[in-house]
Amino acid sequence: MQIPAPYAAFPALNATLNGSCAVLLLTGRRLIKSRRIAAHRAVMITAVIVSSLFLISYVYFHLHVGVIRFRGQGWSRPLYFSILISHTILAIVIVPLVLITLTRGLRERFDRHRVIARWTYPLWLYVSVTGVVVYFMLYHWFA
Repeated sequence: MQIPAPYAAFPALNATLNGSCAVLLLTGRRLIKSRRIAAHRAVMITAVIVSSLFLISYVYFHLHVGVIRFRGQGWSRPLYFSILISHTILAIVIVPLVLITLTRGLRERFDRHRVIARWTYPLWLYVSVTGVVVYFMLYHWFA
């Protein structure tokens, strides 16, 4: 499917937002490990904002363009759909986890924040990275 010109930049924008979020998550993890709490807070709030911008952009794009079909054949199809399915399920799961983790951190409930962040961080990082992988598989590697 040819993407209409007004929407052609959206897939790359969405991948950039996902990749940026992954970098922010890795940075936030490093900052909290070195006990730089204020910097960690700023980076993680930025990650939430970047993820929110991604979600808005993604929904807007697909409301206007519809479904983009994967055109790869052979071994790439089960690989792509395995990544896409796990990415999609975890993308749904991660939204409430991020909101709970963020709320607990902002309310300085650090004991409870740490407990859920141990789950939120790797899942959110996986979703961010696989979002970029899905983009490349859909628009570049097998297009």
